[in-house]
Amino acid sequence: MTENKSPKDHLLDLVVFVPAGLAITVVEELPRLAEKGRHRIEGQVNTARVIGQFAVQIGRSELSKRFRPDRVPADEPEAGVDRPDDRDRPAPVPAQPRPTRPAAGVEDDGGPGPGDRVSENGQGPPVSSLAIPGYDTLSASQVVQRLGGLSLDELGDVRDHELAHRHRRTILNRVEQLLAASTASEARPGS
Repeated sequence: MTENKSPKDHLLDLVVFVPAGLAITVVEELPRLAEKGRHRIEGQVNTARVIGQFAVQIGRSELSKRFRPDRVPADEPEAGVDRPDDRDRPAPVPAQPRPTRPAAGVEDDGGPGPGDRVSENGQGPPVSSLAIPGYDTLSASQVVQRLGGLSLDELGDVRDHELAHRHRRTILNRVEQLLAASTASEARPGS
């Protein structure tokens, strides 16, 4: 072909031959373009599906860990901070502190003994009288693990101390469960 085309030939190329060439190319290349698009989109969809399934599995295991009835939370909110599930529960009624009994043959002057720590407001048994050593240094979950072997009086002392100090609901709820279970087993005939 010659490079010197007339304006009429240029116009004919633009109006007739270029659109016809594009149409033929599209028809010839269409299956390959469709396959290329399908490959890319299906790859992204498969990746998203795998990530979604993984997220659902992790979420399901986390939910089952968090909502098991025997689970004790590792971290406790500070006193006075309500968790969403605590809003509907009534606040625990503070129990009156029980007087501690002196050992047989020992006079009690009524005040704290040496080494006894009493709360700032003077409520609750001193920490040194509790049956759980190092009570104030333990997390709620560590305290709950140690509650099962305590007597009714010791459980009452832990409850009174907790009510006078930190108000950790996990500990208070578990103490109440143990006290209720003990009371129920004493009330059953044949026990």
